[in-house]
Amino acid sequence: LGDYDIIFCGREASDWNAGQVGSGIAELLGLPSVTLAKKIDISDGKARVERVTDEGYEVIELSLPALITVSNEIGEPRYPTIKGIMAAKKKEAVVWKPADIGVEVSQLGAAGRHTKLLKLFQPVREGKCEIVKGESPEEAAANLALKLREAKIL
Repeated sequence: LGDYDIIFCGREASDWNAGQVGSGIAELLGLPSVTLAKKIDISDGKARVERVTDEGYEVIELSLPALITVSNEIGEPRYPTIKGIMAAKKKEAVVWKPADIGVEVSQLGAAGRHTKLLKLFQPVREGKCEIVKGESPEEAAANLALKLREAKIL
């Protein structure tokens, strides 16, 4: 494959949306990795990455080479010009076969997976949604505050 500093992967595959491909590649290659990057700065052989979390984001620094999966917060893609599209049509796509990267077909796809789906289900919705109304925004806010006090949230 040649030398590389960073391997970029998307957030998740479109089949199961499990988010395992990037981390799996990093593990197989013995690379440090970080998932869900929203900002990346490279300097002095290191990557400083802001990664998305449930609470906001965290900053992680890792040595290169590394694998980084990106989130949709990373930014807007650059769209090609007509000239770029025409030039791309003339270029040959590089296709690697399993033997080109030193793996057996049995290590790929469903046969080579390292994870197993044990259960697939739709969670039962336990909560309920209630629309709090009022004749004006102020009245709706007062009604909401009353409901929150009754529920002992406020």
